[in-house]
Amino acid sequence: MQQGENSWEKWKDTLSMVVNLGDKMGLEEKTMDRIALRLGNWLANHIDPVNREQRLLKELWDVAHEDERQVLAALITRMVSDGRRQENMVH
Repeated sequence: MQQGENSWEKWKDTLSMVVNLGDKMGLEEKTMDRIALRLGNWLANHIDPVNREQRLLKELWDVAHEDERQVLAALITRMVSDGRRQENMVH
């Protein structure tokens, strides 16, 4: 696995762990989506993307209106919590 691809997978695994932890704590999907939106705003303003996938997400985030950012945050949350990545995460 190449460096950029490895960091993308690690990034998704980290998000998956956080989303799964929130789920185990009983946070509702809407609450997790709001947290994802706030995190997305913070990341876009403070962190330089380290791979092309993160760069694409930042570019989408930067051109999106608030309602589109909400959709993007919800989609990213769903992407990392769809069960494919959960088997080795928080139990």
